[in-house]
Amino acid sequence: MKYKRVLIKLSGEGLANKVKSLAIDYELVEKFALQLQKIVKAGIEVAIVVGGGNFWRGTSAAKNGIPRVRADYIGMLATTMNALALQSGFEAKKLKCRVLSSLTMDPKVCEVYVNEKASKYMSDGEIVIFAGGTGRAYFTTDTAATLFASEVDCQAILMGKNNTNGVYDDDPKTNRNAKKYDTITYDEILKKNLKIMDQTAVSMARDNGLDVIVFDINEENALFRAINGDIPCTIIKK
Repeated sequence: MKYKRVLIKLSGEGLANKVKSLAIDYELVEKFALQLQKIVKAGIEVAIVVGGGNFWRGTSAAKNGIPRVRADYIGMLATTMNALALQSGFEAKKLKCRVLSSLTMDPKVCEVYVNEKASKYMSDGEIVIFAGGTGRAYFTTDTAATLFASEVDCQAILMGKNNTNGVYDDDPKTNRNAKKYDTITYDEILKKNLKIMDQTAVSMARDNGLDVIVFDINEENALFRAINGDIPCTIIKK
């Protein structure tokens, strides 16, 4: 395997089951758990950052009278709900898993994030799910993902997207002639203003030498194949 320690970025929207109008697709969580069993068995240490968009969209709430800072904190609570749901689904498949939050919570809910503790859990083969984003308003979960990946010394971020298998020079859903990049640098993304990640996350990933693998999370065995380099994707490099 190319990477020893990776961080998986999951969107909240991607966890929803839109057909059954469920905020969390439990069958999808089970599929993730089965793939993670293979990944952990291969000796790869795993962290996860999950969004909260299936429960709450902070930017939309801000447009409807809720102050942006408060809306963002509600979104952080939504990520914690998703993290706890993932933990339960993973533990049902006998995976050891911890939820660490950037927000101070009652220990009965989850642990507070401490860098050394997170790294130790991962070294012991436990999956660590980071909740609460960065713990501060105005930062996206993309930025949280690059921040945590940098702090716990991951080599790569696996960024699963919904029905998008990489980085394009235009929106492939509206432009059939959009060009897909197999590899691209962070400087090119910033120069061309491509919207795959927010600019703060792009700059942080570049400065810390992280690879970011962008792939379609809906592909069969997408997580395991992305680590193996056996899936259509774009690799973002320094």
